[in-house]
Amino acid sequence: MALDWQVFCLDTLDKEPVKGCFGSGKDITYLDWLLQAWGQTVIVAAGALIVALIVGSIIGVMRTLPDSPILTRVGNWWVELFRNIPLLVQIFLWYHVMPFIIPVFAGMPKLALVIMGLGLFTSARIAEQVRAGIQALPRGQRYAGMAMGFTTAQYYRYVLLPMAYRIIIPPLTSESMNIFKNSSVAFAVSVTELTFFAQQAGEETSKGIEIYMGVTALYIISAFTINRLMAFIEKRARVPGFVSNTTGGGGH
Repeated sequence: MALDWQVFCLDTLDKEPVKGCFGSGKDITYLDWLLQAWGQTVIVAAGALIVALIVGSIIGVMRTLPDSPILTRVGNWWVELFRNIPLLVQIFLWYHVMPFIIPVFAGMPKLALVIMGLGLFTSARIAEQVRAGIQALPRGQRYAGMAMGFTTAQYYRYVLLPMAYRIIIPPLTSESMNIFKNSSVAFAVSVTELTFFAQQAGEETSKGIEIYMGVTALYIISAFTINRLMAFIEKRARVPGFVSNTTGGGGH
């Protein structure tokens, strides 16, 4: 059976072919819609990754603070909470429940709510990676910072975290790729990302194979781009001759 790639050149309203495959004015082709959906996916994934990195770093540090059992417990509770609730359930909670409980969320666009839900879900995973990275550092690095008169915040900022982030770049690469793929849950609350487009366009055109192949190609391109970008960062950030150990830089 021959594949009909002309489907991407059809107008979304009258299903007539459009020359050049790109619409003009009010005319939108399925290729236009596909690229718009890809943009929405990138926005969701990038926004969620920023939230996850910020919150995950804070929680990860909290879990390694010396002589701070309360903060450590709070960090542990955070990780257990967000890791043990399915992502789709969390998205529904943010979209349907949080605006009812906290009115300020009622005025937020649904895209922002999805970003928060996906970002906080992923923050628990990144927190675990940050914790592991800090605790993989030689204990002497912490002591060296203390010997120089650094406060706890200073030796985390200038000694521990710069090295810990270098250690966890490989798992962060996987997490960045996962967050892009996990952004597909946004379709459940009608965000017009790639999965939403695939379902809707497949039904409208009866060309599900071509549509899903196009969407799959964009997921592959995006994941490969993230992988190569993170590999470049890892190569540039590598410290020659440094080998981590597990003597517990976190002070435990």
